[in-house]
Amino acid sequence: MDPILIVGLVVALALFFDFTNGFHDTANSSATAIATGALKPRTAVIIAALMNLAGAFLSTAVAKTISVSLINEGVNLGAEMVFAGLTGAILWNLTTWLLGLPSSSSHALFGGLIGAALAYAGVAAINFPKVLEKVIFPALFAPLVAGIAAFLATRLAYLITARSQAQRKKTGIGTGRANFKIGQVFSSSLVALSHGTNDAQKTMGVITLVLVASGIQSDGNHVEWWVIIAAASAIALGTYSGGWRIIKTMGSGLAEIKPPQGLSAEVATGVTILASSNLGFALSTTQVASGSVMGAGLGRKGGAVRWSKAGQVLAGWFFTLPAAGAVGALSAFLTMSGPYGLLIDAIVTVGAILAIFQVSRRNRIGHHNVLSEVEGASEVVASPRQVRAAQAKAARAAKAAKKGKK
Repeated sequence: MDPILIVGLVVALALFFDFTNGFHDTANSSATAIATGALKPRTAVIIAALMNLAGAFLSTAVAKTISVSLINEGVNLGAEMVFAGLTGAILWNLTTWLLGLPSSSSHALFGGLIGAALAYAGVAAINFPKVLEKVIFPALFAPLVAGIAAFLATRLAYLITARSQAQRKKTGIGTGRANFKIGQVFSSSLVALSHGTNDAQKTMGVITLVLVASGIQSDGNHVEWWVIIAAASAIALGTYSGGWRIIKTMGSGLAEIKPPQGLSAEVATGVTILASSNLGFALSTTQVASGSVMGAGLGRKGGAVRWSKAGQVLAGWFFTLPAAGAVGALSAFLTMSGPYGLLIDAIVTVGAILAIFQVSRRNRIGHHNVLSEVEGASEVVASPRQVRAAQAKAARAAKAAKKGKK
């Protein structure tokens, strides 16, 4: 098969992944603003799309992490390997989208590429120290840092707006906490901007990687302008499409998020991602946003951790990378069999994509019935109202049991 044709196919597939990344991760920036009523769903998505577009032009440090650091120097695995890795990432991304699971598009991409590289050349292909430094360690610590920041910011927000019921009755002046909704317009924009600086660059890095692997570009230390523009446009279009299915999944839990918590979570998420992008860390924005929501939930006095739910969320985080890696490896074995294998892989991928979209049409979700996203993470923390309701229920059950014994 013509090498240029393969490169064109990989570039198209990479941009399609970028598009799916956009609608898969839309809720990272819009969920809390929608849940608190700061922004209407359609408005939140439009703002997110525009800020994702702008953010993609701010830096290329993360792109270089993928194009230079992921694969060891001297290992040239070709465009077919990149194609196989992308199919693994896309199929896992769309499967979790269909199921409404807030998984990481970033880890799906890294899992797919690493799985394909291992299938092609074994462990010698992967630059494991850089993978640990730029991918694994940030995945472990960034959500924790964002969660602590959101926790402290929430505590501070409630402290400076504290006003007792007696004071409110005496002066007629409320806490003013509803005004935090105004700040959420800007903080949700910050999250969307940071998402563009990190996630759009991953597609830039993949395209640069295949250009280098095919000999079209000399090295991966720079990103062509047409690559930046194409990746920025693809993720913005994907974001505008809404990702309503995942947004709906997280809404009921986030309904307990109040404006001070929403603002705190969004600022913590945006700042963490922007700082990491500047350092070339390829983060999962879903995980960072989830960590912030959990921190903000605990920052409100009276919140409690639901440890069983926390375990489920953590299991989902750790499962994505190996699952996408397995799909990427299977795809790689197909492409290794020659041009016909590559063609079969492409046909299977397209068929699976069409099937997933066809199934999704049976249960359409749009801005008219959206609830919200980072639900899995928000349900980890029970709000004060939920804690009181659970305590009252337990007390009634104990009273009924005691009465039954008599």
